[in-house]
Amino acid sequence: MNSKSVILALAFALIAPACTNLDEEFFSVVPSSEYGVTPDEIKTIAGSAYASLRGFADDVSNCYPASEYVYFLIEAVSDEFCVPQRGSDWYDNGRYQDAQTHNIKPDNAMVLSAWKYCYAGISTCNFVIQSIEQSGLPEQEEEIAKAEIRGIRAYYYYLLMDWFGNVPLSTSFAETELPANSGRAQVYQFVESELLGIADLLQPQIEYGRFTQNVAYTLLARLYINSGVFINTERWQDCLDACDKVSGYELTDNVLDNFIQENQHSDEIIFAIPYDHKEGTVGNYFLSLTYHYNHWQAISASAGGWSWSVNGPCAQPGVYSSFEEGDERIASMCEGIQYNIVTKEPILDRTGAVLNYTENIENFYDAREYEGVRISKYQTKEGDVGERDNDWVLMRYAEILMMKAECLVRLGRAAEAYPVVAQLRTRSGLASTPNPITLEVLDTEWLHEFLFEGIRRSVNIRFGTYFEPWWEKPNTTPVEKAIFPIPATELVKNNKLVQNPGY
Repeated sequence: MNSKSVILALAFALIAPACTNLDEEFFSVVPSSEYGVTPDEIKTIAGSAYASLRGFADDVSNCYPASEYVYFLIEAVSDEFCVPQRGSDWYDNGRYQDAQTHNIKPDNAMVLSAWKYCYAGISTCNFVIQSIEQSGLPEQEEEIAKAEIRGIRAYYYYLLMDWFGNVPLSTSFAETELPANSGRAQVYQFVESELLGIADLLQPQIEYGRFTQNVAYTLLARLYINSGVFINTERWQDCLDACDKVSGYELTDNVLDNFIQENQHSDEIIFAIPYDHKEGTVGNYFLSLTYHYNHWQAISASAGGWSWSVNGPCAQPGVYSSFEEGDERIASMCEGIQYNIVTKEPILDRTGAVLNYTENIENFYDAREYEGVRISKYQTKEGDVGERDNDWVLMRYAEILMMKAECLVRLGRAAEAYPVVAQLRTRSGLASTPNPITLEVLDTEWLHEFLFEGIRRSVNIRFGTYFEPWWEKPNTTPVEKAIFPIPATELVKNNKLVQNPGY
């Protein structure tokens, strides 16, 4: 059994209660007091925490980090991604347009989905931790068993702190009282203390799909590089120190090697969410959302799993043309005339025009079917179905290199950052690297290296560009709106919550 199968087997043990019904009674057949007393049973219980990372859908939200709406929320507010309205398609109560203009409202379904995704995962982690504590394991074994679950919970709280700032801290599954907001600094302190507290208990070796020491230190480095944003205290050296503790990885020959169908074999991926549609995984169908309705003809001899491609998200104008000639990373996008894989003739859109993806979008609120360069980072192949098998990449070694380079520049050591950035550019087919390395150079490298990987919003905020006007965002964004509003429905359910400033 390969590593991907091992992690999927672990995660599927309790995938239903973790992902479909937030109020469901866990272990309704086997009492928790009688289950979880052996190491194998503990691993089974832990599987639900990993399964929660894939998200879920319910009657009012789509909480999928690899598709809608969680991914859409964090990407649509950045300068790399947009969801144009195309006639009557993709209006959806204006939720995407509001994200584009940084005018998100508390009743936006994407905001609710992001909130529920994190708190559903936290609830699952709290339950698993409680089950381990009730298992009767010796104290040292119990702490080791809980460590990776605490790590996953810290990841969820990192997301909440990044996205919403001031959020409730809940660390007990048995808690009955509704919690009030904790300040962003308090949540920051919790995430940091959890990661530092579990680091020595986690698996030190590389183990694909598991929350290991390397994952903890990568998340800690993310926390530190954004400390100026989170708590108004810069911690560049601490970020460097955390990066130096991540080891055993190397860059793949091509950046897109990390996004192939069997990407679990990558030597660069630090943490990913495993998917395999044959095992029943759901929520990883993003490519069907970005491609035109007829794009399947460029991939397969028959529509098959591509029959429901819906012509939605694309790159913002200006992103495609920002790449230097020869930069292989531009293959993360699909541009130009699309050809039928069988007939070799140009594919037509629904109006009869040639399907020619253009960078320019003349009217964000009434875009043509073919406008917008499409997102094509994850590999497609003949026979794909709606749910994809590519594992969704959360962290990879290239990010460690970029965090190192940025910290070095911000510490006045730009000469040391040069060879680090050069590694990434050389890997991508570029013969030269700008010298000296400046923050402007780094901002562009962050964009090109991690295009559509869900971290651009954080980079925009850290570099200050988030608050500047850009395409179809003509106004300067108020600083308060660097975080999202607490969902309106959560304020109704919990009167202890206080809405974030500016909303």
